[in-house]
Amino acid sequence: MQYRTLGRTGIKVSPYALGTLMFATVIGNPDPDDSIKVIHKALDAGINLVDTADAYGDSEEIVGRALKGRRDNVVLATKVGLPRLNTLPRTPGAAAAAATDPNERGASRRWIMTAVESSLRRLQTDHIDLYQIQRPDPDTDIEETLSALSDLIRSGKVRAIGSSTMPASDIVEAQWVAERRGLERFHTEQPPYSILNRSIESEVLPTAQRYGMGTLVWGPLGQGMLTGRVRKGEQNDLRRARFSKHLTDERRIDVVEQLVPLADEAGMPLTHLAMAFAIAHPGVTSAILGPRTMEHLDDLLAGVDVTLTDEILDRIDEIVAPGTDVTRLDQAYLPPALLNPSLRRRPVSERGAA
Repeated sequence: MQYRTLGRTGIKVSPYALGTLMFATVIGNPDPDDSIKVIHKALDAGINLVDTADAYGDSEEIVGRALKGRRDNVVLATKVGLPRLNTLPRTPGAAAAAATDPNERGASRRWIMTAVESSLRRLQTDHIDLYQIQRPDPDTDIEETLSALSDLIRSGKVRAIGSSTMPASDIVEAQWVAERRGLERFHTEQPPYSILNRSIESEVLPTAQRYGMGTLVWGPLGQGMLTGRVRKGEQNDLRRARFSKHLTDERRIDVVEQLVPLADEAGMPLTHLAMAFAIAHPGVTSAILGPRTMEHLDDLLAGVDVTLTDEILDRIDEIVAPGTDVTRLDQAYLPPALLNPSLRRRPVSERGAA
């Protein structure tokens, strides 16, 4: 495993990081003991960055159990901001319920200070190596958020801080506020990135590079689209299809149909092509794997040394142009101006006659 420096933190991390959403029993692997074995296999293979979140149901508890006796050799990352999934067994076929208290989410000092203690307890550790804001919180001043996170660093409970799915303009604002107010700055950004969703190449990645931020990209397999299990004209059986409409989007499937023969021509599975693409960008530090089973992990680990030639990367550029998305992800962050029509429409009285 060839390790990379996480931004300017000095922390060395593996180019593949282990994501743990699929270890949450409420939506992923129902067997925690099996998930722990998968985590151990990843660590034995040289992966040293484990990324979880308080929103992932009981994922933090499972990670905490798995890291007993191995914590010192792991760069442990978790996130705060989204409502926590209900950890109770769900009705078959039903989506997982989330917390309903409006204050048990977001990036306010009130919630961050509460949430970090809960994460430390669930993870069975006295510190978090990377604590990330999982989504921008337009209701909270970024100075409020950075002030709370700075206090956590000074207390020793957190080593570094990061953001996730932040627009480039918000990344810049956060850096400026940190500099002006003498606060800790975000050391990392965690955006979505895959062959199917390349929009971060336009501004987010260059901005992160400009500020010396590490970048941990999620969804390098296109939320399951780039596994080779989704094919045109076939019955596609994806566990998360009921949660993500884009998994059945015909435009995305058409692109997959162009990528499959390219991977075959390059002599590798589509999963290896997708992962190698994600970590080829100089602005990407690590790509987050999201295996649910040992079989999934073994397949991905087999491609850890794959390097794509310029010819293959050029062919990918012809299929999906740099800086573009093949439809927007369901999980993508949408700023208030896109969600609230009143923020982009003048009052009727000011619009003038039609």
